[in-house]
Amino acid sequence: MNRVTQQIPSDEKLDATDVSCPLPLLKTKMALKSMSRGKILWVIAKDAGSWRDIPKYLGMSEHELVHLEEVDGEYHYWIRKGDKA
Repeated sequence: MNRVTQQIPSDEKLDATDVSCPLPLLKTKMALKSMSRGKILWVIAKDAGSWRDIPKYLGMSEHELVHLEEVDGEYHYWIRKGDKA
């Protein structure tokens, strides 16, 4: 069983472990659109491309990457929904 090092509370969880690039990023964008401002989305992906794509996208958006880590071949992201999108 995977254990993340940070116990960050999240409002929603997106399991994108069964899809490959570019779907983890696209599913993340769709999930964020349906959330309220300030809520935390926890994304779990296995696609290594997400390690590059998700932080890059967040750096160009109003959303905040709260934390990210790799655990046993899974990539975990905690994202705070921004003001506009």
